[in-house]
Amino acid sequence: MIPLLENKDIRLRATEPEDLEILYRWENDSRLWDLGNTTAPFSRDTLRQYLAESNQDIYSDRQLRLMISLREQGDTIGAADLYEFDPFHLRAGVGILVEEQQRRKGYGLQALQLLEEYAFRFLQLRQLYAFVPSSNQASRSLFSRAGYEPAGELKEWIREQHQFTDVVVMQRINRR
Repeated sequence: MIPLLENKDIRLRATEPEDLEILYRWENDSRLWDLGNTTAPFSRDTLRQYLAESNQDIYSDRQLRLMISLREQGDTIGAADLYEFDPFHLRAGVGILVEEQQRRKGYGLQALQLLEEYAFRFLQLRQLYAFVPSSNQASRSLFSRAGYEPAGELKEWIREQHQFTDVVVMQRINRR
């Protein structure tokens, strides 16, 4: 039997101090800032502190970052996040990042499925949701393939460059 956070291709694992450089690269890639709430670069020291001080406990941190690694090679190719964890309403937001050269290989879908299995089966969450820019067809397609359904649209929700963009709220409800 394969453990909860892995399948034949990938493994979702806790962050390690060795992830500092890859996190530094991702967090400081300004092309990705529109997708989150980043408005300025992160220093290595700030990320080092995050890695050292994170409890990796979703109940105390209200978030959890798991690194996506290839099982065979061990290469880290992305991250999967649960954020805005609400233990009363049993829900959390989902974010996913797959390095550009590893996209369109099915790893994003596999990571979402593993994260969902962990959230629904182990954490017993009722629902997961994602805010996806309307213009991001690749992400919308990914979440749809993972079983997420559009639950609404937030008009002019995020600022991209010098304009505002709508966001589709994608939702996956645990009906088990």
